[in-house]
Amino acid sequence: MWPWGHLAVAYLLYTAYTHTQFDRSPRGLPLLALAIGSQFPDLIDKPLAWSVDVLPGGRTLGHSLLVAALLIPAVLLVADRLDRRDVGIAFLIGHVSHLVADIPPSVLRGDLSGTEYLLWPVVEQPPEDPVDGLFDAILNYYALGPYEWVQFGLFAAAILVWYRDGAPGLATVRTSIRRRVGSDS
Repeated sequence: MWPWGHLAVAYLLYTAYTHTQFDRSPRGLPLLALAIGSQFPDLIDKPLAWSVDVLPGGRTLGHSLLVAALLIPAVLLVADRLDRRDVGIAFLIGHVSHLVADIPPSVLRGDLSGTEYLLWPVVEQPPEDPVDGLFDAILNYYALGPYEWVQFGLFAAAILVWYRDGAPGLATVRTSIRRRVGSDS
């Protein structure tokens, strides 16, 4: 899944969580953590596999449930120590939704191939086509099939829901920009 698809899935899940649990829209700082969490596996794996050649593929370390089993309690511990459990939960919803969203649609037909990344390094990854960095992956990705259009649709839906939620986080960004611009003067 592409970054905008991961962000959309994470936002839709998180807004449902905040509305269900707290009867309110998401808040700014947790949304930042959600956005980072929704990209976190790729921020680890893609550069380390495609640019530095440390990992065997773009879905390994950051995409592993074994790593998630260590990451989840660590994030909750740090969040609780900082008295920001809301931020930790948001990050984890983003992270876990990324792992689930990367499961290929063929799993719905019973074909589990393509899910090996979830158990890396215990289960070896199938070989990947060589990628010469992130920009190469973006520039050479020509196919816009149904799966990609669904991601665009999810992103559009997430933007509409975010707007309906009152555009949470936007005021925080505007305030930060004003402070930054004001301090540069």
